[in-house]
Amino acid sequence: MKRVVIFLLPALLAFSSLTAQDTSTDGDFSRWQFRLRGIVVTPDESADIEAIGGDVSISTAVVPEFDITYFFDKNWSVELILATAKHDVEAIGTEANDIDLGSVWLLPPTLTAQYHFTGGNFVPYVGAGPNLTLFYNVDEGPIADDVDYDTSVGFALQGGFDFMLNDKWFLNVDVKKLFLGTDATVDATTALGATVDADVDINPWIFGFGVGIKL
Repeated sequence: MKRVVIFLLPALLAFSSLTAQDTSTDGDFSRWQFRLRGIVVTPDESADIEAIGGDVSISTAVVPEFDITYFFDKNWSVELILATAKHDVEAIGTEANDIDLGSVWLLPPTLTAQYHFTGGNFVPYVGAGPNLTLFYNVDEGPIADDVDYDTSVGFALQGGFDFMLNDKWFLNVDVKKLFLGTDATVDATTALGATVDADVDINPWIFGFGVGIKL
């Protein structure tokens, strides 16, 4: 819970301060920008599974993503990225064969600082910042009695571009790499007579395409 507060409090304070400022166009740039993307979340997963060995397989997900960007000037901005995705999870190649661990929903709010290269309708950008991932609605599958995932604090790298259609509307292509992991505890007392701990790296690539508006 402390990690949740540490991550969210600065973000909430920053956005509360920004909303108190002028939200209109300042000079020749817009302070606020909103995007709606379709994203493909592709985990680059691996795991260190105690006792029974093996690795982990985590499914790809295709979901919508919404983000809010605030510009300090033409080039510098902060972006809050919001999405949630459901992934199927399987322990593979273990001493107990492959184990279906059901599914889990991930909520990974991410706050990135961005630099935008200006000068035309094609506007590339790069970004980096912290990520907080919450795990919820866990379905433990047909074998485990229970599966628990620890909240993760990680880091994100980002790159992409906006292509302006007019003064307000634009298309967006975005790629992110999230460096995140979790400690998972699998209660398999009924099936294996044991509880198994695992150190899981998820580290997904996130590929997005969408539309945005400047206000």
